[in-house]
Amino acid sequence: MRFRHRAAAGFATLLLPLAGLVGLASPAQAATTATATYTKTQDWGTGFGGQWTVKNTGTAAISSWTVEWDFPSGTSVTSAWDADVTSSGTHWTAKNKSYNGSLAPGASVSFGFNGAGSGSPSNCSLNGASCDGGGTVPGDSAPSAPGTPTASGITDTSVKLSWSAATDDNGVKNYDVLRDGRVVSTVTATSYTDSGLTAGTDYSYTVQARDTADQTGPVSGAVAVHTTGGTTTPPPTGSKVRLGYFTEWGIYGRNYQVKNLVTSGSAAKITHINYAFGNVTNGQCAIGDAYADYQKTFTADQSVSGVADTWDQPLAGNFNQLRELKAKYPNLKILWSFGGWTWSGGFAQAAANPTAFADSCYNLVKDPRWADVFDGIDIDWEYPNACGLSCDTSGSAAFKNLMAALRAKFGSSALVTAATTADGSAGGKIDATDYAGASQYVDWYNVMSYDFFGAWATTGPTAPHSPLTSYSGIPTAGFDTADAMAKFKAQGVPASKLLIGIGFYGRGWTGVTQDAPGGTATGAATGTYEQGIEDYKVLKTSCPVTGTVAGTAYAHCGTNWWSYDTPSTIAGKMSWAKSQGLGGAFFWEFSGDTSDGELVSAINSGMS
Repeated sequence: MRFRHRAAAGFATLLLPLAGLVGLASPAQAATTATATYTKTQDWGTGFGGQWTVKNTGTAAISSWTVEWDFPSGTSVTSAWDADVTSSGTHWTAKNKSYNGSLAPGASVSFGFNGAGSGSPSNCSLNGASCDGGGTVPGDSAPSAPGTPTASGITDTSVKLSWSAATDDNGVKNYDVLRDGRVVSTVTATSYTDSGLTAGTDYSYTVQARDTADQTGPVSGAVAVHTTGGTTTPPPTGSKVRLGYFTEWGIYGRNYQVKNLVTSGSAAKITHINYAFGNVTNGQCAIGDAYADYQKTFTADQSVSGVADTWDQPLAGNFNQLRELKAKYPNLKILWSFGGWTWSGGFAQAAANPTAFADSCYNLVKDPRWADVFDGIDIDWEYPNACGLSCDTSGSAAFKNLMAALRAKFGSSALVTAATTADGSAGGKIDATDYAGASQYVDWYNVMSYDFFGAWATTGPTAPHSPLTSYSGIPTAGFDTADAMAKFKAQGVPASKLLIGIGFYGRGWTGVTQDAPGGTATGAATGTYEQGIEDYKVLKTSCPVTGTVAGTAYAHCGTNWWSYDTPSTIAGKMSWAKSQGLGGAFFWEFSGDTSDGELVSAINSGMS
């Protein structure tokens, strides 16, 4: 609620340098103080995405790091971020940037790159020593790459993989099996059956060998697998809404592209996308980031269609990628969302002349260059007649008048929706405006039932940021999903026009000693892009769940305390939403999910 999905955080990400690459520990550090781990994040045949993670495993801080490795001839780095990368022949060197060289004990940093060719790194050294954190093993070479796996026995949920053995001067101990760049099992045989997969979904598998000294060799070639069954299009119109936010700035530092909606399997499990955000300024709808929206050209490996953009094509950027996505998933609907935390200050002027505002929005959304991309408009006003980043005093009728003007302009065939507060407290933000009166003009409300509590309350008490229900000790009465939905319904908003909100991230504190909610803290826990906030895909392994409260999860690891939703808690929330007759679910936002879209899968399954 207080700091929900903020465009501001995205802008900070947008400013990050985009030209670095891979890196690991520093030449000045002892070999036993850090490890460097490589994963292949994507594979599109002629190229791939890679990521290195450097972790300080020692007791002293690291001030800089350097990683070196070899690529086979024909494989190279084409672009990278968050490290400076150079090469000499087939030998590559990555050094930290000025902003990410320092690593406290136990801390880690990741950076990524895109590569051409099909090879994998070998002979990795971190500050001149072994990347596994140990010393070099004199006379002991790393194992060779195993053969490219072959796939057989493919079903809706499983596949059998087989590969030819790797060789090593002292013997191969076992093999790591990687699904979409992540290790899913370590086996001694040259075959493995992977189960628990999703029907009708694309996966990529590789294998790497480990020798008796636990040195890993290069990753094998990749085999693509498409499980049987499933569907290639989202659920049909009329089913429960499954909506996700795609952020325009996510294509920069986060490197989350529209194509990731396909490779993760998420595009086949949703019904709608909100593209965030358009600006609201001078009483009008305006472009948020022209370069990301319609100017940036994508290479073939970044493109949904697999065809590279050209410099002179009529439409490029995310808009063209969304167009290609709709061609692949024709039932998918896309809305352009305007406002957000940072740009909601412009709604006061817009509310002074709703008709002129609606005209400007219609002209922008229906611009002939991209009119076929968008099926409607979403308004994210944080918050009408209440305070967000700034305070609004437009009056309780302003929001209703704005939505009425938009519906009149866009007509009955377009989607008109809005994100709303979830403040169910007495005299709170829901009470401040006429959401019931405005509901006749909207298809649904995205009720932001997350960000109730967070580390803006520096000393705590620790509390789950997305409680489904109230619980004993909740810091503020009414700051929970059930109370918010009950208040909307009591005001007169139909349950079928209310969507439950899920955050694909956690909020956390540091300096916490108490495991259960309600503990004291000393400040915000460290996050990748912003203090006190971290993606689910990171937290699920860096700080695993230790308990649940009020229908959501929390985790206490070291002195950090985080709360976040998991597939299990999402299943509970979806069941509750259906029992309440709600219209569906939405989430903020795609890039916080795992590479195989496990949170999207949980929402889809729960809403089925």
